[in-house]
Amino acid sequence: MIEVTRLDGSTYWINPHHIEYMENNPDLTLVMLSGKKLVLRNGAEEIRDKIIAYRRLIGAFKNEL
Repeated sequence: MIEVTRLDGSTYWINPHHIEYMENNPDLTLVMLSGKKLVLRNGAEEIRDKIIAYRRLIGAFKNEL
């Protein structure tokens, strides 16, 4: 799970494997596989880095990118 911050300042933990795609318009919007959309304070690069760190933690990435 990765921590994300919504625009109102509330924090959530989400499963990054459930993210279908991300949009920058101008706030970062995560579109989940369920169709739910989360508008975040986090930037796209920050979320990408959190996803990579999470996947390394669980062993999904064996080599450095």
